[in-house]
Amino acid sequence: MMDDITALEHATLKVPYENLNKNFRNCQKTIDREVLHVVQATNELDRCLEQQDSTVGSVVILIDNMVDKLTILKRKANEAISLEEESAQVCKKRLAHLKERENCTGSPLNVWKKKRVDRMLVEYFLRAGYYETAVKLAKHSNIEDLTNISLFLVSKEVEESLLRRETVTCLSWCNSNKSKLKKIKSSLEFNLRVQEFIELIKYNRRAEAIVHARKYFATVEGDQLATVQSTMGLLAFNSRTSIPQYRKLLDGSKWQELVDQFREENYKLFQLNTTPVLTVTLEAGLSAMKTPQCYSDECRNPKCPVCSKYLNELAKTLPFAHCAQSRLVCSISGKLMNEHNPPMMLPNGHVYAEESLQLLATMNSGKIICPRTKEEFTLDQMEKVFIM
Repeated sequence: MMDDITALEHATLKVPYENLNKNFRNCQKTIDREVLHVVQATNELDRCLEQQDSTVGSVVILIDNMVDKLTILKRKANEAISLEEESAQVCKKRLAHLKERENCTGSPLNVWKKKRVDRMLVEYFLRAGYYETAVKLAKHSNIEDLTNISLFLVSKEVEESLLRRETVTCLSWCNSNKSKLKKIKSSLEFNLRVQEFIELIKYNRRAEAIVHARKYFATVEGDQLATVQSTMGLLAFNSRTSIPQYRKLLDGSKWQELVDQFREENYKLFQLNTTPVLTVTLEAGLSAMKTPQCYSDECRNPKCPVCSKYLNELAKTLPFAHCAQSRLVCSISGKLMNEHNPPMMLPNGHVYAEESLQLLATMNSGKIICPRTKEEFTLDQMEKVFIM
């Protein structure tokens, strides 16, 4: 059970933890900055008091200034604490939700599993771009605190701005996550600056493009330097050039590449898998049940999920289950054939469970109609099958 939680619920705790960590660092920077302003105001007041020609008016002004700085510090400290507490509460709620699984049985366990499936569906909808559907499902199931809707809504805003061929929102996101992007050696900000240069060339604003290049490309090196060198060649051609190398730079596909890169690096920052948890869970389940018989028209089991029309298509590329022991399943009822429900063979060679054949005989006045060949037999014609 814990392996199941560890494998599938990593993002459930990791995302709020990363948000808490990010909020703490940002708040710490804000408070340090405001404390510095208070210290500076205090030093100014001390210097004023040391001067013999200081007036009461100048001292009052400096005291008022220091009070203003302290008021700002208090307000921002309260905002920071409130933000951190909110992030911590989300972590606490998710931990409590996962701990419920440990002692759940019966009906409460089914409720917990239903919530889990709903969370997987919400995440899948968010990744697929069905934001309104995801929000409605989260509200309906009362799992808003257990999902990462806010993360994906921020992503939606950035991706939509890139598709509108705007870089401001994405650059702002890069700035707020600068330290982490640096750790993963992200090239997203550089690629955004390159695209800004290309857009300036496209609209024939070459002087601005040169200023832009001097500002953002002066210190690049390695692979980025080679990219800059090839991009700078655009200065020598107009936007309608037919040269393939530059034509590719000027077409609109680069914006979709930026969207894909942003999405990938956003997942990396929060250690999210590129594949939705719903897909991983579904594929694991299908693979565990998949057998060669699932793709044989004569051997399909009506109660086997892999044999069903749509899941059968989904499971095509998945590996077959590794079965150390074979099991016989009746293709009529979907029940296991064992010593209590032995396999019985009809004269045409087809094998079914004894219970199923007896039920068929009861429904057809003692006659058994084979589901595959439509031949008719009687109960005394069936023979018991022994498997060594």
